[in-house]
Amino acid sequence: MRVAIVGATGVVGQEFLQLLAERDFPITTLRLYASARSAGKTVSFRGQSHQLKALPEDGDLAADVVFSSAGGSLSKTWAWTWAEHGAVVIDNTSAWRMDPRAPLVVPEINGEAAIAHQGVIANPNCSTIIALMALAPLHRAFGLSRATVATYQAVSGAGAAGLAELENQSKDMLKGKTPQLQKFQHPIAFNLFSHDSEIGEDGYNVEERKLLLESRKILSAPKLRISATCVRVPVFRAHSEAIHAEFERLVSEAQAREVLCNAPGVKVIDDRSSNTFPMPLRASGQDDVLVGRIRNDSSQAGAIALFVAGDQIRKGAALNAVQIAEYLLTKQALG
Repeated sequence: MRVAIVGATGVVGQEFLQLLAERDFPITTLRLYASARSAGKTVSFRGQSHQLKALPEDGDLAADVVFSSAGGSLSKTWAWTWAEHGAVVIDNTSAWRMDPRAPLVVPEINGEAAIAHQGVIANPNCSTIIALMALAPLHRAFGLSRATVATYQAVSGAGAAGLAELENQSKDMLKGKTPQLQKFQHPIAFNLFSHDSEIGEDGYNVEERKLLLESRKILSAPKLRISATCVRVPVFRAHSEAIHAEFERLVSEAQAREVLCNAPGVKVIDDRSSNTFPMPLRASGQDDVLVGRIRNDSSQAGAIALFVAGDQIRKGAALNAVQIAEYLLTKQALG
């Protein structure tokens, strides 16, 4: 399989390389594309050195599958051109998620949607993936009708610059220095703030709107009601989310727990005796989304409350994209 990674030097691009090696993805040739300033540098993969290249002007990446994670504007310009040259583009940006031509796919939930691709497949937003890994199996069992979600989103969602900002500000503040603002509008060290995305006239920001609209598309539930509050927190890696969910049928805690214990890609961490539940530190570097605090919602009969944590860079981004490619390979729909 001829593989290309667009945005190979970014946090998600580096995770792609690690995952492709870990999962022994069948690669015959690997082409790594980055910005012009990075072109010519080398990256090691499976013990071999690979040179970073600038994107070709003709749009031919000489690839069967392209993992794209270099920003929405670049994807809007080039994704379909790459596809016209014979590649299946699995796009990790927000550019094509709501485009009817592009399936929006989480393999454990709606992998079959990927088969109908027209050249571009969209990877959902990280907070959407992490929430739906828990909500989708419950939806299949009981019919999800409404959910309220509060997210606690790590700085990894803002890339390498976000990670560096948290580290640098933490060091400065512990030394009594004024934190320097570069990536974020507000200090992130020892602080939290509403997600740093544009707020619409309805008062919801872009991240919150993504969670609603993408969930409806993935679950094929156009009337699904979701209200989200997305917050950036001083955590390096892995997003957490508090979820309260209502269903078409009354659901008991025991029923919800049984469904989640058997859900693919989910690991239940729910030990009340030791007060041990999903945490971003424990979720970091893990393929599975951790689910716990499973309980009856005291404000609504038959509703369920739970808490989830998932690695934003891994399952929330690179892993999901690689799993899409693997799914297509098993269905002989790739290459």
